[in-house]
Amino acid sequence: MINLEVPKKAGALINQAYQAAAEVFRPISRKYDRAEHTYPSELDMFAALLDGLNSSGEGGAGAAGVRRSGSDDSAKGNRNGANLNVVLGTIEMCWGDVGLLLSMPRQGLGNAAIGSVATDEQLERFKGMWAAMAITEPSFGSDSAAVSTTARLDGDHYVLNGEKIFVTSGERADAVVVWATLDKSKGRAAIKSFVVEKGTPGFEVVRTEHKLGIRASDTAVLRFENCRVPRENLLGTPEIDTKKGFAGVMQTFDNTRPLVAAMAIGVARAALDETRTILEAAGVTIDYDRPANAQHAAAAEFLRLEADYESAYLLTLESAWMADNRKPNSLQASMAKAKAGRSVVEIALKCVELTGAYSEESLLEKWARDAKILDIFEGTQQIQQLIVARRILGKSSAELK
Repeated sequence: MINLEVPKKAGALINQAYQAAAEVFRPISRKYDRAEHTYPSELDMFAALLDGLNSSGEGGAGAAGVRRSGSDDSAKGNRNGANLNVVLGTIEMCWGDVGLLLSMPRQGLGNAAIGSVATDEQLERFKGMWAAMAITEPSFGSDSAAVSTTARLDGDHYVLNGEKIFVTSGERADAVVVWATLDKSKGRAAIKSFVVEKGTPGFEVVRTEHKLGIRASDTAVLRFENCRVPRENLLGTPEIDTKKGFAGVMQTFDNTRPLVAAMAIGVARAALDETRTILEAAGVTIDYDRPANAQHAAAAEFLRLEADYESAYLLTLESAWMADNRKPNSLQASMAKAKAGRSVVEIALKCVELTGAYSEESLLEKWARDAKILDIFEGTQQIQQLIVARRILGKSSAELK
């Protein structure tokens, strides 16, 4: 049975992450928001902290994967492992700055992909590597099944051809997990993920984007032209199983969506904390012992936003707990991502409205800009709602579009 109280053993991790967020991230947050595309050199000291965020050691390089094993874990009782730890650490770090978290070495979303679908040998081989994840292409956004980048087997290598856009950490990471199709005629079942290391001939970083938010993080356009990747860098199995369909690579999202939800929760909490301070300084008291309709309008609105935050927070803990306990969590991961992504946008914008913090004198302005990407990447709000509907109604992607 799930217990949504934070485990006591996670206390040291949370405190460590909070201290890093408060003492390092917050002081340089505005600096790197203004200095877009400049690498935050202060982050180099956090390599050891990244290893601590994955304290169980299951997830490889900085992110725990949702790994399905054949063993029966149910007899061992509840398990609070790497997935929950990374989510709790991510919340604290993004309370400091989400763009800086995305810039931290060995904490890329590609690491979660490696942790989710790699073989044991691959987990060991790629341990310590900073991996970005490249899915989106110029021809599609949220429909991951529309991947047109190709991977053709040629001897001991796969030859990749295609272009990827909106790749977080695409310029700075050591490698990129690239989604490509082995055979377009076989549909989504033929889509596999490949680890492509920087410096591989045929792999080019075309440009980095100027963005609305998370400016401390680099977002790149990548091109692969006859890029030869060792066949052992294909994550998981090379077999095309049309019965299993898209499940193999999509398993990655079972892990990354709770992480993005955790990022949203961290930003939302930062906005709420700052707004509470500003309201109290203005003489507005938030009283939890009185009905909202008997309080100042600003206090009543704050209580509504805080309740929205709490629901997103609990959904995210549930999805991470399920992953740690080897329970299928696709529905819960999408619910957490949908709720947290929508909530952080509303909370951040409402906090700007309540406080009038529209200038760069307050980080609320920045958080309002940062919030929007958390509702978009790793599957937009609309895609998450569609996935939830399919799971609840028992419909396939072909039956419910």
